[in-house]
Amino acid sequence: MDKKFKRTLITSALPYANGPVHIGHLAGVYVPADIYARYLRLKGEEVLFVGGSDEHGVPVTIRAKKEGCTPQDVVDRYHNIIRKSFEDFGISFDVYSRTTSAIHHQFAADFFRKLYDDGKFIEMDSEQFFDEKEGQFLTDRNIRGECPRCHAQDAYGDQCEKCGATLSPEELINPYNADTGNPLVRKTTHHWYLPLNDYQPWLEDWILNQHKEWRPNVFGQCKSWLDGGLKPRAVTRDLNWGIPVPIEGVEGKVLYVWFDAPIGYISNTKELCEAQPERWGSWQKWWQDPESRLIHFIGKDNIVFHCIVFPSMLKAYGDGFILPENVPANEFLNLEGDKISTSKNWAVWLHEYLQDFPGKQDTLRYVLTANAPETKDNDFTWKDFQTRHNSELVAIFGNFVNRAVVLTHKYFGGEVPAPGQLQPIDREVLAQIPQLRSEIEDNLESFKFREALRSAMNLARLGNKYISDTEPWAVAKTDLQRTAAILNTSLQITASLAVAFAPFLPFSVEKLNHILNVEPIAWDDLGKADLLPVGHKLNKAELLFSKIEDAEIDKQMKRLEEIKAARLAAAAAAAPTVEPAKEACTFDEFGKMDIRTATVLAAERVPKTDKLLKLTIDTGLDQRVIVSGIAQYYTPEEMIGKQICILANLQPRVIRGIESKGMILMARQLDGKMRIVTPEERLANGATIG
Repeated sequence: MDKKFKRTLITSALPYANGPVHIGHLAGVYVPADIYARYLRLKGEEVLFVGGSDEHGVPVTIRAKKEGCTPQDVVDRYHNIIRKSFEDFGISFDVYSRTTSAIHHQFAADFFRKLYDDGKFIEMDSEQFFDEKEGQFLTDRNIRGECPRCHAQDAYGDQCEKCGATLSPEELINPYNADTGNPLVRKTTHHWYLPLNDYQPWLEDWILNQHKEWRPNVFGQCKSWLDGGLKPRAVTRDLNWGIPVPIEGVEGKVLYVWFDAPIGYISNTKELCEAQPERWGSWQKWWQDPESRLIHFIGKDNIVFHCIVFPSMLKAYGDGFILPENVPANEFLNLEGDKISTSKNWAVWLHEYLQDFPGKQDTLRYVLTANAPETKDNDFTWKDFQTRHNSELVAIFGNFVNRAVVLTHKYFGGEVPAPGQLQPIDREVLAQIPQLRSEIEDNLESFKFREALRSAMNLARLGNKYISDTEPWAVAKTDLQRTAAILNTSLQITASLAVAFAPFLPFSVEKLNHILNVEPIAWDDLGKADLLPVGHKLNKAELLFSKIEDAEIDKQMKRLEEIKAARLAAAAAAAPTVEPAKEACTFDEFGKMDIRTATVLAAERVPKTDKLLKLTIDTGLDQRVIVSGIAQYYTPEEMIGKQICILANLQPRVIRGIESKGMILMARQLDGKMRIVTPEERLANGATIG
C-alpha cells in the first residue's frame, strides 16, 4: 500500500436475516474481516468494524407468509440469532445494527431522495417476472430455470452456478419462482434506474487502471462486467416490505434491497457515532475524509454490487464519499463435497456448532482460515476439522505451551528463570521470530490470511521442535542453569505466540495470557527477547486445547447422512413415475405402422378450443391436414417449418368438423409435459422410420 491513511473502516457483507449464519458465510466474509480488524487494533491503529443484518427483500415476505407471521417477526428472530452467534463466536464488530432501524430508514430514504432531486435516476417501464399465485414481482436471485448454456435445471436468474455463466432472468428456459416453484409471467411495471452506463468511463479508470492489485477474481469479474457494457440498474422494486420510495403519490414500491443494503454500512456507522461521539467522532470522518481507508469483505457473489453498483451510487451522491481501497472477496466453501445449501439444510450452522462444541470457537476459526477459499472454492470436511485440531492445535501449539509452563513450575516454582549464557541454538531460534513476524504482517497486509496463519503456526512448530531438541527435562538432571536458559527461551517464544495468534484465535490467546499472567501484548512487541522479565510469576498450567474424539465427529457425520437421506427420499417421493410398459407386440404388428417424416407448412388454432392446432403438412407423398392437441405446448408460429414424425396410415378421423389424416409422434416427459419427436438432423419429407 503506497498511500498512508489515518484510519481504516472495515465492512463485512450484511447477512440476510432470513436464516442463521453458516460456515460458508464465516469462511467467506466474517472470519477474515475479524482477523484483519483485530490485527489493526493490535498495531494500535484506529479502526472501525461495521456489520449488521440485511432485513428487506422478497424472501423475507415469503418466509413470513409460510410461517403465518409478519416480515418484522421473521427479521427480529433471525437478527437476534445472527447477532448472538457472532458475539459468541468472537466476531468483534464495533457496531452490529440492522436495516430496519429508524436511522437506516431515514438515511436510505434521504440518500435516494437526493439522487432523485439531482436528476441522477432515469424512469422506465419494463417487463419483469411476476408470480401470479403469490402476487409478487421477483428479484433475479429468486428466479430459477434451465440454463440456456449448460442446461442445468436450477440456474439462478443472475448466474448459473454449474457452468458459471452470468445470466439475466429473460434468458432462462421455463423460469419459475425459486421459493414456491410457481411458473412466472411477464408483467409491465414502472421503476427508477441508476444509469450505470453513465459511470462506465470513470469505473474503468478507477478499477482497471488504479486497482490492478485487487484479487484476480475481483478484478476479473469487474472487467468482465465492464467489457460487456454496463446498463441502467433498477433501484426500486414492487413490494410492500422495505423502505418506501420517498416520492409523493408512489405506493407499493420500495427501495431495491441492493440499493438499500450497502447504505446500511453508512447508517450503521452514523448510529454508532451518534451514540458515542466522544469515542468515534462523526460518521463523516469515516466516510468522507480522504485519510480514511475503506475495505469491503464480501463473498464472490457480491463483487459487482460492491465494486460497481455501490461506488456508482456514492459517485452519483457526491459530497466526497470515499471508495473502497480493496475488496478481498473469497470464493465459496463446500461441505463434504457438496455445495452448501440453506434450502436443503446442507450446512453447518454457527449457532448449532457453538452448542455442539462449547469452548471450541477457535477450532472452527482455525480450520476455516487454514482452508480459506481465497483463490478457489474449497471443501470443509469434519475429518479435516478433527485432524487439524488434534494434530496442529493440540499436538503442536498446545503441547509446546504446556511443556514450557509445566517445566517452569516444576524446576523454578513457576517464575521465569534467568537465561544466563545463551547457546547458538537459543539465539538461532529467537532470531527466527522477527522473520516469521514479517511473514505474518506481509500476508495480513495483502489479505492472504491462510498464509499468515501458516506462518503463525510455524512459530509454534519452531517452539515445539526447539523444546524437543533441547530436552530441558533431561538436562535438568545435570545442569539446572542450562535448563533455565532453555525454559527462558521457550517462554519468550510462548509470549510471542500470544501475539502472533491474537488475530486468529482470540479465545485461546486470552487463556494463554492468563496462564502467562500478562495483559494483552502489543503487536510491536512480537519477537522481543524479554517479553517475560526474569522473576515474572506464571499462573498454573492448563491445557489450551482438548482432543476431539471420534464420537463427536461421528455425530456430525450422522446428522449430515440423515439430511441427505431425507432429501433423497423426498426427491424420490416427488419424482414422477415412468409409465409402465405396454403389452408385447410382434414385428409384423409393428411393421403395419407407416411412420415417416413430414414438414409443417401452415398452422392455426382450431376455433373455440384451447388445445387443438390445425396443421397442414407435407409428407413427401401428399399434403394433408392433421389436427393435434398440442396448443398448450406450441404456438402456431413455432410449428411452421418444423419437421415432425407422423403415423401416416392411421385411419382418418373428423375432429371439430376437420378431417385429420394421421397423428404426430409425441414424447411425454416425466414432468407430464409433451414434446414433439423430431429427427436429429433434417431429412427428406417422407423418409420412413422403422
